[in-house]
Amino acid sequence: MPPLPHPAPEELRRDPLPLRGRTALVTGASRRAGIGHAVARRLAAHGASVYLHHHVPHDAAMPWGADRPEDVAASVREALGDPSARVVSGPGDLSDPSVPAELHDRATAALGGRLDLLVANHALNGSDGTLDTVDTAMLDAHWAVDTRSVILLVQAHARHRAALPPRTPGGRVMTMTSGQDIAGGMPGEIAYALQKGALASITRSLATTLAEHAVTVNTVNPGPVDTGYLTGDAYDAVAARFPGGRWGMPDDPARLIAWLATDEAVGASPARTELRAWGRVTGQVIDSEGGFRR
Repeated sequence: MPPLPHPAPEELRRDPLPLRGRTALVTGASRRAGIGHAVARRLAAHGASVYLHHHVPHDAAMPWGADRPEDVAASVREALGDPSARVVSGPGDLSDPSVPAELHDRATAALGGRLDLLVANHALNGSDGTLDTVDTAMLDAHWAVDTRSVILLVQAHARHRAALPPRTPGGRVMTMTSGQDIAGGMPGEIAYALQKGALASITRSLATTLAEHAVTVNTVNPGPVDTGYLTGDAYDAVAARFPGGRWGMPDDPARLIAWLATDEAVGASPARTELRAWGRVTGQVIDSEGGFRR
């Protein structure tokens, strides 16, 4: 069999708006200092319309506090690369098992009836402990938010994509993990590490399941990212463990996730639809830790 031809020159030139016409739901996009906000800005800059999920009571209870949803949406709207794209935001308590599917339906309707990208960025902060102190309530709370809600969102996304014409392009799922499988683990956050580890473990199974709907599934471990939760000597000690001497910034994982959202991660020309049945980057847990020494 002769080798496949190289891409045509026009296919090699970078599209300044590779997500033009695509739509995305980004969960946990409720703080301008957070990863979700940075991801949403990148997707919007690439041309996508974006639905921002927020749960203000969670952030309001944390030391860093909450932003106003309208301010977060305005910041993402400023980044829009396509003036015809939209930015919409809405609430959702994902500890409620009825909310993930309802949120997916709401985002789909708000963005015109089709949802391409699901970025499950949300997580529960706090309510955790060591093996000696973790209890049933902590385990159940993290299971409900960090894992169960993500699987229910992916289920809703799979059903939605299955109802579209076969091989509709652009289907993506990205989840987030936290390096719990890397040296040292997270012994002080047993419930969180357990549930994030579950997402990493299920990534390949989800990718296999959603391949028939032309949806890729990947999980990103961004490593330590400065979202405003640590200061002082503790902050400096973490920074010193990076070869570059600085923390990851929210836009660091956002750039990777935005690339995974584009057709560049599929590895085939849009004209060669027969090559797109299985994305070239799918079923992966991608560590993007900037050389962090654990």
